[in-house]
Amino acid sequence: MNWLSDLNNIETTFAPILEQWYSVHKRDLPWRHTRDPYRIWLSEVILQQTRVAQGKPYYERFVDAYETIADLARADERELLRLWQGLGYYSRARNLHQTARYVTLQLDGKFPSTYHDLLKMKGIGAYTAAAIASFAFGERVSVVDGNVYRVLARVFGIEEDITTTNAKKTFAALATRLIQSANDPATYNQAIMEFGAIHCTPVAPDCLLCPLQQGCVAYLTGRQHRLPVKSKKAPVRERFFTYLIFRKNGKLALRERTARDVWQNLHDFYLLETEDAKAMLPDLPLPEEVKDLVQRGVVTGLPVESVQLLSHQRIRARFYLIDLPEAAIDSLPTDLQWYDMEEISHLPKPVLITNYLENLFG
Repeated sequence: MNWLSDLNNIETTFAPILEQWYSVHKRDLPWRHTRDPYRIWLSEVILQQTRVAQGKPYYERFVDAYETIADLARADERELLRLWQGLGYYSRARNLHQTARYVTLQLDGKFPSTYHDLLKMKGIGAYTAAAIASFAFGERVSVVDGNVYRVLARVFGIEEDITTTNAKKTFAALATRLIQSANDPATYNQAIMEFGAIHCTPVAPDCLLCPLQQGCVAYLTGRQHRLPVKSKKAPVRERFFTYLIFRKNGKLALRERTARDVWQNLHDFYLLETEDAKAMLPDLPLPEEVKDLVQRGVVTGLPVESVQLLSHQRIRARFYLIDLPEAAIDSLPTDLQWYDMEEISHLPKPVLITNYLENLFG
């Protein structure tokens, strides 16, 4: 086959083929049974954070807690962040909250119904706007996510680096042309993302049973594993956290993280970040008020070490549990507050902290 001469043909048959494939192979997922823009929006934001299997329980917990966008608008931010705990990128949860409040209070609860109006909402970018516009309102606008990049790059043999601005324009233009042949834009957008997720996968795509096989440039030229082209990620930043967990009368001292850094608005213990991965407690440059607390207390057990990998950072943490005598001063430095275990269970916390507490107290 001369695949170069067949590209025009595959452009016209691409969407109908994928829609037919989707009718047979689609997964039964809760957000595919609704046209409610709120629930579609919620599912798309969650799925930007994690895979379907991990994201589905989060989605179900959210719609149980906040059945409507008005319910989300009224939510307590602390409880919202606690439900989001484990997904990362907590700014997206805060954007959900702010946008829900805006739609409820400023738009009388009516979600914007067009792609361009959706783009005006805080935290809604091009991909999410296209998903909501097509899935909820049937607008003929194409979604382009990682799965779509992969499918289009392979089928049409596009070798542009998908991280570049020019490549994004190339893929967007192609995606816009392809959706014109779709019978239903919502079905087609779901189909191409599903196809990339479970069939045209990053590793070991199922080329032998692919309905696009005879029009796929990557298959016909043996380049499945070279496409899409993507430049290497920036190196992961290593960070070294030392946590001091002060305990007194069954309570622990925690504080809310307010700085514009990882885990903003979540709660953790007293923290000292160092450049030295091997720095132990006696080596730490502690403020006098903290050093005084440490000297009054007793370090219980050996330090516990843990690692959490974020998108561009690797957090290496060391935890020291310090029991304070009853006679120790009640005041705490650096915005720390005493919480009992029941109160702590309701605080939004990084996974690193949650795991430590679960290991400590079972």
